[in-house]
Amino acid sequence: MWVESDEQARPLRSGLTTGTCATACCVAAMEALFKNSQPEQVSVKLPRGKTVQLTICDYQYDNQYDNQYDQYDDRNSIRKQVKTATIKDAGDDPDITHGAKVFVELTLTQTEGIHFKAAEGVGTVTKEGLLLAVGEPAINPVPRQMMRDHITQCALEQGYQGGVEVAVGVEQGAALAKKTMNPRLGILGGLSILGTTGIVRPFSCAAYIASIHQSIDVARANGIHHMAAVTGSSSEAAIRDHYGFEAIAIIEMGDFVGAVLKYLKRVPIGRVTLCGGFGKISKLAKGHLDLHSRASSIDVHHLAQVAKALGGDDALLQAIVSANTTAEVITLCQQAGIAMGDAICRLALQRAQNVVPKTIMLDVYAIDRQGRFVGSAIGGSAIESGGA
Repeated sequence: MWVESDEQARPLRSGLTTGTCATACCVAAMEALFKNSQPEQVSVKLPRGKTVQLTICDYQYDNQYDNQYDQYDDRNSIRKQVKTATIKDAGDDPDITHGAKVFVELTLTQTEGIHFKAAEGVGTVTKEGLLLAVGEPAINPVPRQMMRDHITQCALEQGYQGGVEVAVGVEQGAALAKKTMNPRLGILGGLSILGTTGIVRPFSCAAYIASIHQSIDVARANGIHHMAAVTGSSSEAAIRDHYGFEAIAIIEMGDFVGAVLKYLKRVPIGRVTLCGGFGKISKLAKGHLDLHSRASSIDVHHLAQVAKALGGDDALLQAIVSANTTAEVITLCQQAGIAMGDAICRLALQRAQNVVPKTIMLDVYAIDRQGRFVGSAIGGSAIESGGA
């Protein structure tokens, strides 16, 4: 049962991702095996440099020993495996995994390197088009790197040169995953271990939109005449590198492209570049101004219609309609010589031009999951391009 909300507004509390939780469990596990300790709290360094503290709620030992590790312990052997766990705190975000127990079963091995497995409640990738290869546990690249970095640091401190197997799990994860998009994406058996910054930022429409407005105001007040509105960190990096933008010129709009465009009616700026993942830009191309999955969905039939208008044959259209992800759609169109990315950006540009003042110059860029541009539309102002 949710706690009754306060009558007076209060700042929303950020939380920590499942990737950060799994990393904390790895740190605790290495401490338990090599230092024979069970710290109640451990420190985790996030990708952007911030350090956070997490509470470890459980330690369970395998009780197997191996004499090959006699250099690390007075008993001439150390345990080979330990299971550690923490409770995920997503802050004030309505995260499906808030309050879930995230755990790691960490095993020392003779095989060099750090290897990841899916334990109970973490899914396995079964379809192409995701960031991970088919057959891989659904542990995304940034959480993997976080765990790898922390384990490597602990191993260096202890002089350990063997291998480590990391099995990440979430109690009741299989049941929770049924409430997510994982089954449709071909991630079966449980949840994904996610996180790009390590932090869960609370989702609040009013608060987020207010921050967008404030960001635009600050940019204008500091003499910015060309700003970019981006949907996430990958699009931010891509457009920053492309234009050489300062941080003050980049607006983190998330899914709220409508909040940006409508606010520009009140406080126009000279030039605005919109940049986001191809899937989100395809939603704008259909006229959706809220790009969150709760409000709009990717329309593969619309993408097929666009491909048909560009000369795509029936086989391509059927493949697009059957595609599992927009990344697959882009690949199919590239192979067929169809400039789908540019076409979707042009449609998105037209939709945006219908909202903003005609004097504002607009550009639209779409990126793939690796942060590479897959389409663009450099439209100028609505007056110049003939927009309504």
